[in-house]
Amino acid sequence: MENALFDDLRQSLVEARDIATGKAQPSRRFEVSATDVKALREQIGLSQSEFAGLLRVSVKTIQNWEQDRRQPTGPAAALLKIVSASPEVALKALG
Repeated sequence: MENALFDDLRQSLVEARDIATGKAQPSRRFEVSATDVKALREQIGLSQSEFAGLLRVSVKTIQNWEQDRRQPTGPAAALLKIVSASPEVALKALG
């Protein structure tokens, strides 16, 4: 069993190298569009500090997102997507 696991891991690494060097195409690709944080915040009518409090991040983080110095990632990006899709439900749940 261990040899089979090692062979699978080795094959995965070979495939990853081939994709990274352009010798192979990935089997699937996910594109995540960036959220316009400022437009979203203004749409729901909150100040930067209120929005930061709602999301439990610093005001500086909100400013960095709004000025495109940084992009939300991971859970923050997912939360922003939820707020964007259903602001009333998100505000009720988070507020």
